[in-house]
Amino acid sequence: MSTTAQMDFQLPDPDTQPAFYADVPTKRLIAWVIDLVVIVAISSVVALFTVVGLFFFAFILLIVGFIYRTITLSTHSATWGMRLTSIEFRDRTGRHFDFGSAFLHTLGYHVSISIFPLQLISIGLMLMSSRGQGLTDHVMGSVAINRAARY
Repeated sequence: MSTTAQMDFQLPDPDTQPAFYADVPTKRLIAWVIDLVVIVAISSVVALFTVVGLFFFAFILLIVGFIYRTITLSTHSATWGMRLTSIEFRDRTGRHFDFGSAFLHTLGYHVSISIFPLQLISIGLMLMSSRGQGLTDHVMGSVAINRAARY
């Protein structure tokens, strides 16, 4: 790939283009709730159709959530909740997530929510950083931005 093609993409600057980051932490919270409802619904169906599903419901939630996030992030760079709130992820170069980025982001997210201090740090970073990045976003260089209107 040429250097010109690589430079076509970049992350919006929060100081000169604040509209890309306006209300993103709030939208991420709303999207997280929507995604949680979807994951619980899918997991409930899976648990009902397996003999031991109700005994391993937490494990089913974990697996379904991981698969759901990875697939939706790799196909549209946004989960269903994020699409409803008009936000999407971009990698450090400004491109949409590919499968590898989606997998790593989902893995980082699951590590962050499984260790309570990391979860608090991630929330704090989303609320205080100029780009609204969580802990996994800071590590990967990714951002959640307001999605451009689609016509």
